[in-house]
Amino acid sequence: MAYKIEFLPEAAREFDALDGSLKKIAAKQIDKLAEKPEIGEPLGKKMGVDLTGYRKMYFGKKSYRIVYEIQGHKLVVFIIGIGKRERAEIYKEVAQRLSRLN
Repeated sequence: MAYKIEFLPEAAREFDALDGSLKKIAAKQIDKLAEKPEIGEPLGKKMGVDLTGYRKMYFGKKSYRIVYEIQGHKLVVFIIGIGKRERAEIYKEVAQRLSRLN
C-alpha cells in the first residue's frame, strides 16, 4: 500500500526552489518513499543535532538530503526538509523547524 506524501510548508518551498534537473531527481526519490518509506537511512545524534526517529534520503550525487518522518499509523511520509548536506545545514534547519513544531 502506497504512503501519502505530505510536506512541511518550508520543505515544499525548498522543493519548489530546486532547479529543474534536481527537482526531477528529488521527485523520483520522493516517489520511491511513497512505495517504500523505509528505504532511507535512520538519523540519530550528530554534530549536536538530535534527529532520532527521522530518516534521510540522498539525491543529487549525495550532496542533497530529504529529511522525513514515517507516520505509519496514518500511512504518511512527512517531509520536513530538503537541502544541501554541506556543513550539516539541512539537519540544523530541520532541528529548528521541529523545535518550533513541538
